[in-house]
Amino acid sequence: MRMRPTLSWIPTEDLPPGTTDLRPVADALSAGGVLVLSGAGISTESGIPDYRGEGGSLSRHTPMTYQDFTADAQARRRYWARSHLGWRTFGRARPNAGHRAVATFGRHGLLSGVITQNVDGLHQAAGSEDVVELHGSLERVVCLSCGAFSPRRELARRLEEANAGFAPVAAAINPDGDADLTDDQVGDFRVLPCSACGGILKPDVTFFGEAVPPHRVEHCRELVRQATSLLVLGSSLTVMSGLRFVRQAAQTGKPVLVVNRDPTRGDRHAVTRIALPLGAALTTVISRLGIPVDDEAAGAG
Repeated sequence: MRMRPTLSWIPTEDLPPGTTDLRPVADALSAGGVLVLSGAGISTESGIPDYRGEGGSLSRHTPMTYQDFTADAQARRRYWARSHLGWRTFGRARPNAGHRAVATFGRHGLLSGVITQNVDGLHQAAGSEDVVELHGSLERVVCLSCGAFSPRRELARRLEEANAGFAPVAAAINPDGDADLTDDQVGDFRVLPCSACGGILKPDVTFFGEAVPPHRVEHCRELVRQATSLLVLGSSLTVMSGLRFVRQAAQTGKPVLVVNRDPTRGDRHAVTRIALPLGAALTTVISRLGIPVDDEAAGAG
């Protein structure tokens, strides 16, 4: 029987309450060597909803799974129709204060790296460098037959030509970049094959139920080994792909600090959870550290 991936988490233990004290985050950054692990919550202020917070997309939307995408042509039609429409809006999102703060920390030498569970590219747009995209990026498309990669904008152009006049009104846009559409709105949307071999095209992102490439996981584990502390930003840590790095850091004695409004699956491994909006919290930390927000960071997005 096909197993559905873990999409939600309910605390089964008493977790420490969140705090508003940002001193531990400021102290960790002052010491340097901080590894950032970000989730969907850092992009909500850019207009991209998260999965599990208040009003999160999981309350109305079940993300596409790898198993459904590869096994069902109609599921692929629904996905690509929704993703094509969502791409138009998703691609207009701009970095917010949280992304710009992370980029500022990096430029001032306080970070050892950035791992993001997001597929929106907003860390890079804000100026962060060498970002590890744990779950891939919507900017690329991969063929499941020949393995060729191509730019998403190229496929978007082909889909526009093949589906002239496709312009339904979406109920919402989701963190994975697709739009909420009914089957009637999807209609007979035309899905295009790989232009090189005719194979099935998939965005270069890790769907629910799909494994993160082992080499990428090992690279992230090495980043955890090299870091002095781990700073989690806007992630519920519900899925193991991110939680495993929190567990690794805690097991090796590295402090884990979480900035997330709601409780997370990693709270029992953390020295603190700051329950504040990310943009305001990280901007306050910048001020406390006396770091000037340079023109590059202030103007990004």
